[in-house]
Amino acid sequence: QGGREANQVSDDYRYQDGNYEGYAPNDGYYRGGDEPAHEEDAQSDVTEGHDEDDEVYEGEYQGIPHPDDIKEKQKKRAPAVADEYRDRADLMAERMEDEEQLAHQYENIIEECGHGRFQWTLFFVLGLALMADGVEVFVVGFVLPSAEKDMCLSSSNKGMLGLIVYLGMMVGAVMLGGLADKLGRKKCLIISLAINAAFAFLSSFVQGYGFFLFCRLISGLGIGGSLPIVFAYFSEFLSREKRGEHLSWLCMFWMIGGIFASAMAWSIIPHYGWGFSMGTKYHFHSWRVFVLVCSLPCIASLVALKFMPESPRFLLEIGKHDEAWMILKQVHDTNMRAKGEPERVFTVSYIKTPKQVDEFIEIQSSTGTWYQRWLVRITTTFKQVWDNVLYCLTAQYRMNTLMLAVVWFTMALSYYGLIVWFPDMIRYLQEEAYESRVKIHNEEEVSHFTFNFTLENQIHRNGEYRNDKFIGMKFKEVRFEDSLFEECYFEDVTSSETFFENCTIISTVFYNTDLYEHIFINCRLINSTFLKEKEGCHLDFEEENDFLIYLVSFLGSLSVLPGNIISALLMDKIGRIRMIGGSMLISAVCCFFLFFGNSESAMIGWQCLFCGASIAAWNALDVITVELYPTDKRATAFGILNGLCKFGAILGNSIFASFVGITKVVPILLASSALVGGGLLALRLPETREQVLM
Repeated sequence: QGGREANQVSDDYRYQDGNYEGYAPNDGYYRGGDEPAHEEDAQSDVTEGHDEDDEVYEGEYQGIPHPDDIKEKQKKRAPAVADEYRDRADLMAERMEDEEQLAHQYENIIEECGHGRFQWTLFFVLGLALMADGVEVFVVGFVLPSAEKDMCLSSSNKGMLGLIVYLGMMVGAVMLGGLADKLGRKKCLIISLAINAAFAFLSSFVQGYGFFLFCRLISGLGIGGSLPIVFAYFSEFLSREKRGEHLSWLCMFWMIGGIFASAMAWSIIPHYGWGFSMGTKYHFHSWRVFVLVCSLPCIASLVALKFMPESPRFLLEIGKHDEAWMILKQVHDTNMRAKGEPERVFTVSYIKTPKQVDEFIEIQSSTGTWYQRWLVRITTTFKQVWDNVLYCLTAQYRMNTLMLAVVWFTMALSYYGLIVWFPDMIRYLQEEAYESRVKIHNEEEVSHFTFNFTLENQIHRNGEYRNDKFIGMKFKEVRFEDSLFEECYFEDVTSSETFFENCTIISTVFYNTDLYEHIFINCRLINSTFLKEKEGCHLDFEEENDFLIYLVSFLGSLSVLPGNIISALLMDKIGRIRMIGGSMLISAVCCFFLFFGNSESAMIGWQCLFCGASIAAWNALDVITVELYPTDKRATAFGILNGLCKFGAILGNSIFASFVGITKVVPILLASSALVGGGLLALRLPETREQVLM
């Protein structure tokens, strides 16, 4: 009788006072209270005659049945018949109880599996996916100066290209994050990486602006979906004492992505010859090579992910006990072999699975067509995802969700706004210095002269040019004001930011030039001819790309390394809440020093300081978001909050960029206020470092 009770207790994995009877992980063996271990060769005489379902063979002596045993048998048999008649609230309450038991048991199992080779392998595979996300943020900013010339982009089109990636990431985070809680971490991560890789690769070859914009949008959608999945996926292979630290180490790959993108841009884009042309219409310039290279981390992660298993925690949530057990055994055996203890046996024989409440609606092949079955399947899945979204706003999670939403939003508004504002301000300071060196020529008279060199950063006023030839030359930042051109000849001329204003042009021929109608402002054109105008846009990489912008991004990415290390080492010591609050408040103080950034070097220095201070808040936000929500809602909640983060990034980019060259006061005060408000609110969030992963 005592053996039967031990079997029943170990099968049900009861949780009492924080410890499960039947599980003692300290010595690596699975025991049933004080009873012998459940090995095949260690069955007691009393339990002989039991099968796997604890049924009793006929003729076995049982003694007097205990009332608790009778109730337990009735509980085990009754639900199969009565579940459909029970109230949903009762079923959900039973599921919640099961999930609490599973959470504590799973924590013990992960501790028995240990932290070793398996987790480190997964760390690098998921790190590549996170690196791809970091690369995606920087790609558009690096290619924009070249793409705007290659595709003849207007100012509004440039702004749209910069924001379209964030829009895609926002939609992808919500959509694919929600699907990961229903279809699985691995499957949805593969889908998101495949979308990103395919469209990032395609975008490097398309010539039209509209198609390029579409490809970057879908590419952003894919990589945006990977972020919530990566953190949910990795956290479910980590024990409580390792979770904060190793999720923070994982965040370093975002920094590595920024460094990779900066280094590749610096080494590839300025080399005009790294490309090819097919006829006069198709041009594959070096910035397209850069876009192609930036898809490599995503492709590498996609290939490596094929060899990794699904999250066993997710499988247990959907009732797939045997698959989850096999994966956990694989984790255990991999780590034990790496530690030189291959003889250690995975002692867990049964894991609690929560009661399955949501039944998936399916149309049988005999009663519906293939598209009807798929339609019902898709509709049901998205309804379940929507229910998960609403669940994050129920009474139990509403306050935490709203507070986290504010913290995510304020952090994104400030960080992404300033990250765009820094390079724009540096570029503005460069332009101011450039304009201060302008050469002004007044009332010059030139006749019968051939111009075959470059004119740059000049203003020509009240000049007279008669019988002059302008052949094979370039105009950059040149203005002709109130000037006369009579019987001149322009051939093979390219220009950038060049204008003719209030000029008189008489009997002049323009052959194979890009001096289009819009650059002649209030000019009189008398008997002048335009022949064979240049088509498309024309690049001069050496002039259009300043290595300083790449250097700024490179240093900004590298500057977060100390913050990453500090946050990883202290995450489990001082807690997530203090980390978020402290980091955001220190970042706010850094913003005030931007008032003193009146030179390029000062702006670069303050950018590095700001990025280094703020990274700890990002890492802690990732960790606490993972820990505050249960497994079947974790990726959904992370996706919602990360989608809101990208919305904050879009607003930050738009607002901060509009004040470049106007005032520094508004961006600095807005960023500081948002960081202070978000940091103070974060201190009211619950601390999660001591709790198991629900």
